Amino acid sequence: MAQAELSRAAAGEAMAPRRRSLAASLEARLAMLVETPAALLVVAEIVILFAGVVARYGLHRPLIWSDELASILFLWLAMLGAAVAFRRSEHMRMTAIVASAKPAMRAYLEVVATCAALAFLLLIAWPAYEYAYEESFITTPALQISNVWRAAALPVGVGLMALFAFLRLARAGDIRLVLSAVLSVVLVMAVFWLAQPWLRPLGNINLIIFFVGVAGFCVFAGVPIAFGFGLAIFGYLALTTRTPLMVLVGRMDEGMSHLILLSVPLFVFLGLLIEMTGMARAMVAFLANLLGHVRGGLHYVLVGAMYLVSGISGSKAADMAAVAPVLFPEMKARGARPGDLVALLAATGAQTETIPPSLVLITIGSVTGVSISALFTGGLLPGVVLAITLSALVWWRYRSEDLSHVKRAKGGEIVRSFLIALPALALPFVIRAAVVEGVATATEVSTIGIVYGMVVGLLVYRRFDWRRLVPMLIETACLSGAILLIIGTATGMAWGLTQSGFSRSLAAAMTGLPGGPATFIAVSIVAFTVLGSVLEGIPAIVLFGPLLFPIARAVGVHEVHYAMIIILAMGIGLFAPPFGVGYYAACAIGRVDPAEGIGPIWGYLLALLVGLIVVAIFPWISIGFL
Repeated sequence: MAQAELSRAAAGEAMAPRRRSLAASLEARLAMLVETPAALLVVAEIVILFAGVVARYGLHRPLIWSDELASILFLWLAMLGAAVAFRRSEHMRMTAIVASAKPAMRAYLEVVATCAALAFLLLIAWPAYEYAYEESFITTPALQISNVWRAAALPVGVGLMALFAFLRLARAGDIRLVLSAVLSVVLVMAVFWLAQPWLRPLGNINLIIFFVGVAGFCVFAGVPIAFGFGLAIFGYLALTTRTPLMVLVGRMDEGMSHLILLSVPLFVFLGLLIEMTGMARAMVAFLANLLGHVRGGLHYVLVGAMYLVSGISGSKAADMAAVAPVLFPEMKARGARPGDLVALLAATGAQTETIPPSLVLITIGSVTGVSISALFTGGLLPGVVLAITLSALVWWRYRSEDLSHVKRAKGGEIVRSFLIALPALALPFVIRAAVVEGVATATEVSTIGIVYGMVVGLLVYRRFDWRRLVPMLIETACLSGAILLIIGTATGMAWGLTQSGFSRSLAAAMTGLPGGPATFIAVSIVAFTVLGSVLEGIPAIVLFGPLLFPIARAVGVHEVHYAMIIILAMGIGLFAPPFGVGYYAACAIGRVDPAEGIGPIWGYLLALLVGLIVVAIFPWISIGFL
């Protein structure tokens, strides 16, 4: 008997690696089937939008179908990108609490996060199918095809993410761990379902239960933010209202399908492109030659380089990845402490949040209706003000730095490095001029930057690694899908808040604050600093932007000025430890232990706060050139 039990145990142990191997093999094949079309969709969007610019501005024969086709492909790009991000575990999530847990609890929470995401996907699958079916009766105006060709992306993307979730659970080594996590999620859902008769009479208290309790619990438990938001709004609508759940899918579609958001993947790709072609390295080399001999000089270069690169990529992760590998080795060689370097890198990430074409600026424009062009213009000077306050702190910290071993660049070297960097330095001005002169829209201008970057990389710098092109396209789809899925579920939450009447109550409370605009701005700074730390910038903007911007107008605050204030406040929260995800991204890019940077970063955050207060007090900084 004992021998039989031992044989069964041995067979079970042998089966587990075989099961994991089969699941891993299936996942790899499915990943290839998803990543390839996702990469091709990025290329297709670039080609379609650039062809539209050439046809309209160059040939004066606009392509009336280009925007419609780009919109159809964009939803497919968003959903396939979200599936790629799910497979790579790159959906945005808050891991501070999970990372501090004991190994056994951490493993359990990781599996729970997957099960919670899978639960949302299974719950939304049928409403997504229903929504796509209803859209089949609509014909698109330009292409004259059924809208199901676009809407089908939603159920397909949901299905692919669910498949990846099942395969991830199949690859888990401990079957008991998986079963306990599944049971935990099912039990929580069953409790909410059984509590339905008691929830309905509670009215707006359900907003606290679902949007604060459920969403907050999911976020702090390490569930990806998009799925935490999704579970909160799905539970709220399903258990406390009689709203058809297909409406939620429609709101998600609406949030993800703003054509202006198409610039998100294109600017992400542009950021990867300037790093690959050597354009970022050329800009940093010029600044290093210009200021490298000054005390704290390379720290000033880091501040200036982040400002310049932010005017190209629009993505903070891409900005930091372009600058840090070039500057950090030389700065360490000069005796700079790694903790101080990563602290300043994180601070410059917050400082440059308003530099166009920031993805947060584009998101604000898409969800609030504020002019993208006005936001691009208004974002330049606030970044300069914060750069000045950071530079003042750098001067104070490094006023006694020993530079006896540093060789000063000669005038000829500076001029030569400037001429080499000139094509790269011109890119932000090319992008801005194209928007201001009406050559391209804020969505299309990214394609002009991409074509310019490819030409300069091939003909001027002669650095273009074709082998990196496909991974860059896949990475672009992955990051874009993660961002856009958050925007979709957060749009659903914002719609739920609006329908509940919460927005009217909030507007009344905020409008009635004593002290008028000054108090409203002060409360907004505190609120968005906290939101930026917990939710990151884009989810917080999508969730609260449509609610607070009308209030800002009502109390007499210019919407562009208000946009700059809340973006900078969110940036400070995003890069502030212990919860700020941006801080940990900076540490990962700089390859520095997060513990080393926590001490030095508080001084930089204080400098940023001083700069933010200056921007808030003097509206001219934001709106003087509108």
